[in-house]
Amino acid sequence: MRKLYLFILVWTAVLEAGAQVTYQRADSIKVCQLLRQADKQTSTLWFARQFIGVPYVAHTLEVNDDERLVVNTRQLDCTTLVETVTALMLCNDRGQRTWADYVRMLTMLRYRQGVLDGYPSRLHYFSDWIRDKVQMQLVNDIQQPNPPFSAVQTVNVNYMSTHPEAYKALKANAALVPLIRQQEQSLSGLKARYIPKSAVRNTKLLRSVIKDGDIIAITCNKAGLDIAHLGFAVWRKDGLHLLNASMLHKKVVEEPMTLYRYLQKHKTFTGIRILRIQ
Repeated sequence: MRKLYLFILVWTAVLEAGAQVTYQRADSIKVCQLLRQADKQTSTLWFARQFIGVPYVAHTLEVNDDERLVVNTRQLDCTTLVETVTALMLCNDRGQRTWADYVRMLTMLRYRQGVLDGYPSRLHYFSDWIRDKVQMQLVNDIQQPNPPFSAVQTVNVNYMSTHPEAYKALKANAALVPLIRQQEQSLSGLKARYIPKSAVRNTKLLRSVIKDGDIIAITCNKAGLDIAHLGFAVWRKDGLHLLNASMLHKKVVEEPMTLYRYLQKHKTFTGIRILRIQ
């Protein structure tokens, strides 16, 4: 009986892959249940907390030989957690409750201008994601006031084009590398204000600027990269915390330590950018 059930799951995924969507029935059930349970007052954090305990798994979008929308609510990394929750929140705000609505919204978020057109159309660098989703009026990029947004990041990305062997699609198709390099060049040079990690403290100013459920993008100075990690803002009595898909904890958690302490433990982390779902 168990073998039959697994066969059905795989066959369902194959059928849906033909429609450029790869998922399991458990994913559509969870999404529809959450959208049915939610109402106009439901917060971003409520959606995010429904995934606490879900295993951290990297590279879940690289399961197909060609680019297809992958929906996987059973295994998450920091980016897919943020996209999953943001898609749910945007659907809920717009009164969209169906699986098809969610698939459309996730596509809008994951791909440049919401159009799936091969591997290069996926927004691989989060600075590119921010720029594109701001243009589409899906998120706001918070960069004021100064302070606390007292630092400026100049984007300089080239990691993917200089490490193609680390990416399944680029390793399999070298012709994609120049396209990725062009995207990196168009992104490099962009400037954005951020909060330096020394300023991420439990202050009245920071509490007025960052809201529960805001997307936190951790900036870094690692060569060729722009953003090191993502999550959602959670305020507690002792300060700001991060709800994230954690490689360290191997699951989605609300980080026990404050974000200030978390940032200090990583030398390449420089601070945080703040995005707010519209």
